[in-house]
Amino acid sequence: MNPAEVDAYLRRLGVEHPAWPTVDVLRELHLRHLETIPFENLSIHLGEEIVLEEKRLLDKLVGARRGGFCYELNGTFGALLTTLGYDVTVLAARVYGDEGRLGIPHDHLALKVRTVDGGAWLADVGFGAHSHYPLAFEARAEQLDPGGVFRIVEAGPDAAGVRGGSAAATDLDVERDGKPQYRLEMRPRVLGDFVAGAWWHSTSSASHFVRSLVCSRVTEDGGRITLSGRKFTVTAADGAREVAELGSDAEVLAVYRERFGIELAAVPEVRSPSRGG
Repeated sequence: MNPAEVDAYLRRLGVEHPAWPTVDVLRELHLRHLETIPFENLSIHLGEEIVLEEKRLLDKLVGARRGGFCYELNGTFGALLTTLGYDVTVLAARVYGDEGRLGIPHDHLALKVRTVDGGAWLADVGFGAHSHYPLAFEARAEQLDPGGVFRIVEAGPDAAGVRGGSAAATDLDVERDGKPQYRLEMRPRVLGDFVAGAWWHSTSSASHFVRSLVCSRVTEDGGRITLSGRKFTVTAADGAREVAELGSDAEVLAVYRERFGIELAAVPEVRSPSRGG
């Protein structure tokens, strides 16, 4: 990522170029990312190719002012943090689904980030509703966050995945409000390792990204707004929710434009998967 691309990315986030890669700067970057760059899967339903290459992701997230899902959001955020001087390790995870079953390998991408003022942090701006700030990676006690109560714990041997197998000795489970969210593997990865996972999530009839539309971001008051198809949900910081069903295409496009900063020529519609599953 060259200096011009870094400057454009930081302008997208609305932050100044940091002097040092500290934990306070990481916290600010993490929150601003969640507030400005939506978690969305619109490309899948607009027929747009998802390419896990830094330049293509920058063109989408920064140039086109779009969002993305975990591979795109955390992959690009990790590249930014590395350029700013952070020590970043890309990690793979498997997401907990129904009945506590784990999803496919390389189901999710998260970041382990070390700062110059000490400590390692779990940074994740690509999981939808999750922590607003990075989590202390080596802490095993509860961590309070505007997004909930989180814990990072050693994975037990009893949670076999969808395709069998047990937890490795170094695997960690990330919990939110007492419920496991995903299982982290400690082996360092690179962005290219997630191409198959991105393809599966973009094409398989078993993928919830293929079966539904979502566009969501954290709001400046600590709440969240989410557009799922034509259902627009505003969630306040205290958990109170208001739901509106949007009628016309013009209303839907206006919400994408005015609340998420996304300019679209047509309303996305759920596309039937053509392969995979």
